[in-house]
Amino acid sequence: MYGSIFNLKPKKEKKQALIDTLGDNSSVPDGGVAWLVMNPDSNGDLIAIAIFKDKESYKLNAEKPETHSNFIKMMSYLDEEPVWNDGSFIISEFN
Repeated sequence: MYGSIFNLKPKKEKKQALIDTLGDNSSVPDGGVAWLVMNPDSNGDLIAIAIFKDKESYKLNAEKPETHSNFIKMMSYLDEEPVWNDGSFIISEFN
């Protein structure tokens, strides 16, 4: 499996709108395995995880025009661009 873990820093008063936007899309992209968004107890940021079956599926999704449109919409709720941590998930438990 391959994907990305990234932090999201919502603008003041925009956190719930961002959460609503991130949860809006019910379609699963080709090769998509999981989409998780965490609201940590420790601060006002969010942490997101996107998991795909392989790197090729991840890259194909990233190159789709609608993915870019979703990114532009997401950025309207953020103070700064997320820091992306892309890579292979090498241990998967609890399946």
